[in-house]
Amino acid sequence: MFEPAALRRVLPFFVYLAFIFVADMAERLGLGPAELRWLYPVKILAVVAVLAWCWHSYEELRDWRLGWGGCALAVAVGLLVLVLWINLDAGWMQVGTSAGYDPRTDGRIDWLLVAIRIAGAALVVPVMEELFWRSFLMRWIAQGDFLRLDPARAGLKAVVISVVLFGIEHNLWFAGMVAGAAYSLLYMRSRNLWAPIVAHGITNGVLGVWVVMTGQWTYW
Repeated sequence: MFEPAALRRVLPFFVYLAFIFVADMAERLGLGPAELRWLYPVKILAVVAVLAWCWHSYEELRDWRLGWGGCALAVAVGLLVLVLWINLDAGWMQVGTSAGYDPRTDGRIDWLLVAIRIAGAALVVPVMEELFWRSFLMRWIAQGDFLRLDPARAGLKAVVISVVLFGIEHNLWFAGMVAGAAYSLLYMRSRNLWAPIVAHGITNGVLGVWVVMTGQWTYW
């Protein structure tokens, strides 16, 4: 059984995943795509509530000091992952199909939905996912007492397993693995979880802008 420190890093991620089941049940009950879009704000609010409740225990988030060089590197990694993400989309690099998130109503974009989607993806999801995938899972695979483990000493096995699982979580599994590897290496190099959070946020935020500009809703 996981100790409290682990559970506090797992719970926000599992709340996020639980909404896949909620969406499926809602669809079975007859809700259409237009109504189901509003599950996303509910999901984000639920994750924010859990993160806020557990925030006092996230000791790895107490050090905000990345420095200008660290911030620049995180932004560069985030943009590089974005470029790779929208190009690593060959047939063999995908599993299944993604319905995406279409914020249009009668052909017109609902900008409130767009704002919520981008804010959730850029500000909330990176914190939730990096706490789970990098701070917890990668280090926990290497050492049960994961909070005492220097990220730089996680080891190849822990990195590979967590990166593969992170990739499988996404429809674009290969791009997901590339992103996971980039964020993991950034965390190991900086020893500061805010580095991959910033990079992840840049990737998701700029991707959202690109999706709206191009209408490539399946990337959402």
